[in-house]
Amino acid sequence: MSFDWSFVLTTLPAFGQSVWVTLQLGAIVILTSLAVALLNVTLQSLHRPWLNGVIRAYVELARNTPLLIQLFFLYFGLPALGLSLSGFATAVIAMTFLGGGYLTEALRAGIQAVPPSQLEAGRAIGLSRWQLLRHVQLPQAWLASLPALFANFIFLLKETTVASAVAVPELLYTTKNYIALYYKTYEMLAVLTLMCVLIFLPLSLALRVVERRLQHGQFGH
Repeated sequence: MSFDWSFVLTTLPAFGQSVWVTLQLGAIVILTSLAVALLNVTLQSLHRPWLNGVIRAYVELARNTPLLIQLFFLYFGLPALGLSLSGFATAVIAMTFLGGGYLTEALRAGIQAVPPSQLEAGRAIGLSRWQLLRHVQLPQAWLASLPALFANFIFLLKETTVASAVAVPELLYTTKNYIALYYKTYEMLAVLTLMCVLIFLPLSLALRVVERRLQHGQFGH
């Protein structure tokens, strides 16, 4: 069976739209997950045992619950309670829940890497707990955790393929639809692979550049 190049060309506009949906979903989820992580590490800086316990429980639940189960719970379970969400909104909420847990851990590790002597110096000059977090801990934690954050950004972008389970028209959803309609399995898998390489390979290369620059201390100068 020959590879049908003409059919591949006819599907490119639909795949182009799917790439746009994938990037939109990924960008929104990255931003919302980062916002959740920043909120969590800010609350953890208050050093309230019960609050830290709640955040820790959230992180463990988010990181140890399959995304597919979260999607199905929101998409099929909530309507039974009278609340219906679109596939896209469901994907954003579920992936933010997942991503917030991973990014919280990445930022927390960065904050713990800040030398205690700098915190002591900040307290000595009268900085409040909030000022220490904002001006001392977070800037350094951001640089220290940047490779881990970037790796999680790529992970979240890859996880957008799971959103096909709730009918979000991203890359995998479009691929499965064309295969079901036209039985062009090899052609569609080839296009899917090409699109993933075009999206993820530049991001992986950018991550390597970030890591090299961090190793040589080129950020923050």
